[in-house]
Amino acid sequence: MDVILVDEDDVPIGTMEKLEVHQKALLHRAFSIFIFNTKGEMLLQKRAENKYHSPGLWTNACCSHPAPGQDIVAAAIKRLQEEMGFTTSLEKVFDFIYKAPFDNGLTEHELDHVFVGTYDNEIFPCREEVSDYCYMATTEINNSFQSHPQKYTEWFKIAFPKLLAYLAVKS
Repeated sequence: MDVILVDEDDVPIGTMEKLEVHQKALLHRAFSIFIFNTKGEMLLQKRAENKYHSPGLWTNACCSHPAPGQDIVAAAIKRLQEEMGFTTSLEKVFDFIYKAPFDNGLTEHELDHVFVGTYDNEIFPCREEVSDYCYMATTEINNSFQSHPQKYTEWFKIAFPKLLAYLAVKS
C-alpha cells in the first residue's frame, strides 16, 4: 500500500510504499479515530499480536493512512468498517505531527488527523487487526495510562491527552 508523503502543512509531496516510509521515517498523512458511546466511554482496541509494530498494545478505536487520491474522511469511515466492523459519522477535531521510533527499526512520522464519533451498537472486529476491545471511562483510561504507559501505543500517548484537552475546552 502506498501512503501520501506530506510537508508540515499537510501538502502532498509524493507517495511511497508504507513499509519504506516507516523505514525512512518520512512524514506522511494518517488518521486516528476515537469512538465514544452515549455514556461518554471511549472505545479502545488491543492491537493484534501479528502487527508489524506495537503488537498487543491498547490504542484508540482505529488508525490508518488514506490512499493516494482518497478523501481522508472516506478513508477513515472505510477503515473503521474494515477494522472494527461498524460505521458511524465522524467529525475531524484536530491534527498533530509526531515522530516515534520503534524497537524493530521502523519509525512512525505522521501528520495525524484526529476524528471522533459516537457508536452504541455491536462491534465486529477483524481478528487479524484487533485482539480485544472495550469501552472505558476517560478517567479510567487516564489512570491506567499514567500508571502503565507501556500498555499503550506511542501515538495514543500523544493523541489521548490532546483529545482530553480538546473535549475540556469544547464542553
